[in-house]
Amino acid sequence: MLEWNWLTRCGSTDGPGERRPGRSSQISRMSSDPTMKPAAEVVLAAAQQRRATDKLPYFGAVLPAEADALLRSLPNARLIDVRTRAEWDYVGRVPGSILIEWNSYPSGARNPAFLEQLRAATPDPKTALLFICRSGQRSDAAARAAAAAGYGMAFNVLEGFEGARDADGHRGTLGGWRKASLPWVQG
Repeated sequence: MLEWNWLTRCGSTDGPGERRPGRSSQISRMSSDPTMKPAAEVVLAAAQQRRATDKLPYFGAVLPAEADALLRSLPNARLIDVRTRAEWDYVGRVPGSILIEWNSYPSGARNPAFLEQLRAATPDPKTALLFICRSGQRSDAAARAAAAAGYGMAFNVLEGFEGARDADGHRGTLGGWRKASLPWVQG
């Protein structure tokens, strides 16, 4: 994370196509893509490191600011918000995100059409899909389902939209998309 913060402030990275030891071949191939911005390479490497550390079955996990960097850097990357309609309407949402409930409101039942709706919204399995929910749990399940369905670049956005609860039981103070001051709208 320190390297990501430094790169954000200084705007300096290795040039496109340069390799570092331990980097996956997919990231190396992507880094030679002239449409990918250099900061994305650092985020992808961090996501892959979290994948290895946590033994994740999907491409990787990113923090909210890293997710925003990937959305700005990777052509055709999409943010998939898997919270409920009530959460989108009353808590807020990210402009331009694709809204597909993982669980239906108010019953809480799993959305049986999730993968069908995902395929309709993003038919190309090579698309980078960044899944976000309230705190990172439902989005983890959605990223797992997407990876199992053949989406090779599924990510979980850690901390989610609101983050974990603080000592007073409130969300939005410890982490998440909103706490990171990233773009969002309400209502």
